[in-house]
Amino acid sequence: MKAPLFVLLLALGAAPLIAADAVSLFDGKTLAGWTGPDGAKPGAGWVVENGELHLNGTGGGNLLSEKEYTNFDLTWEWKVEEAGNNGIKYWVTKVNNKEWLGIEYQMIDDKKHPDGMKGGSHTTGSIYDIKAPVADKPLNAPGQWNSSRVLVQDGKIQHYLNGKLVCEADTKTDEWKAMIAKSKFAKKEGFAPGKGRIMLTDHHDKVWMRNLQIVEK
Repeated sequence: MKAPLFVLLLALGAAPLIAADAVSLFDGKTLAGWTGPDGAKPGAGWVVENGELHLNGTGGGNLLSEKEYTNFDLTWEWKVEEAGNNGIKYWVTKVNNKEWLGIEYQMIDDKKHPDGMKGGSHTTGSIYDIKAPVADKPLNAPGQWNSSRVLVQDGKIQHYLNGKLVCEADTKTDEWKAMIAKSKFAKKEGFAPGKGRIMLTDHHDKVWMRNLQIVEK
């Protein structure tokens, strides 16, 4: 039996159009559909170049999707500079009426960024500060494109990197509660409630993204 097209494309490191009803979150020309926190204008550090969304390291602030999502299939391509750090968060809400928080798919230079060098749940593909990815993940070097995918369905989350499932969890289990209790989010009441916005983070390093697409489930 032939493998589905999206599986073959992911194996090749591409970010495919995974379904006929996929919606682009970035039109390659503007920041339409995104705002800064609390509806603010996106910072000047976010620029569009050659059809790519680029955070140039001069201060862009976090970008939040205008829409909220519950179950979805999100794919994108990305690269960071050497020693760079970034991430995409989902189920993002305003916690304690103070800070926008959510589950993060970590994108980082594992070998040269201080946080990535901590290993485990601080490395690329992890559920950041909650669960580490598999040891044999297929990560391309800084400056090279990677393809990533976050699949969320009925509380179950999966992180893919260049076609490989590298981290997963069920947010409706006691195991998840135990992991949260050991994380930096332990005292963040209302963290990751099962629905929220998508957030492109600003960690003051250079990052490039393209082909951001989502399918709602």
